[in-house]
Amino acid sequence: MDPTAPGATALKEWGAVGRALLAGRQCLLLRGGGVHERRFTVGAPRFLLFPTVAHSHAEAVRPEHRDLLAGGAEDSTDERVVVRCALEVVEALPVARPEGLSALSPLHVWTQESVRGRLDFRPRHRLTAVVVRARALPEPQVVPRRPEHRGCSSWVELDLGPELAAAPSTAPALDDDRLLAAVDAVRAAVG
Repeated sequence: MDPTAPGATALKEWGAVGRALLAGRQCLLLRGGGVHERRFTVGAPRFLLFPTVAHSHAEAVRPEHRDLLAGGAEDSTDERVVVRCALEVVEALPVARPEGLSALSPLHVWTQESVRGRLDFRPRHRLTAVVVRARALPEPQVVPRRPEHRGCSSWVELDLGPELAAAPSTAPALDDDRLLAAVDAVRAAVG
């Protein structure tokens, strides 16, 4: 993805995860790439979150975070998505030691089974652990769902200005100390 293109680069991720990122309950994304991708690559240093939803998300989120599911579902319908979240990559590391992923549960809302499913989805492809700084957009953006938004790919381009991801005016969900501690935890557990 070209971050200088007229559109805004967005990463597809569960709507509940977007809500968790904005609430400071999550700062780690675990990505392996979509079916049509050879492997996951970070598409831009700053990007928007394109919320997705599936019925299986309920079982894949730990019980103490399931209150985020309803809001995440509201942000992703067959007709439109509501883009609320801008993300900045703090660190992206290949997961060299997947056995250490269980130590990272304080950094995300997924169940251990869900994390294992990400590993098993494409076993020959390494996951990438991405620590992100999340900010709410000044105004949520309603985007009509288009055919090009469908499919199993990580990145989409939205008909929004790239400045939305580059310079949101809201405070980050987590401070720098917590994000740097998350980076240290990821390096120690899986790097």
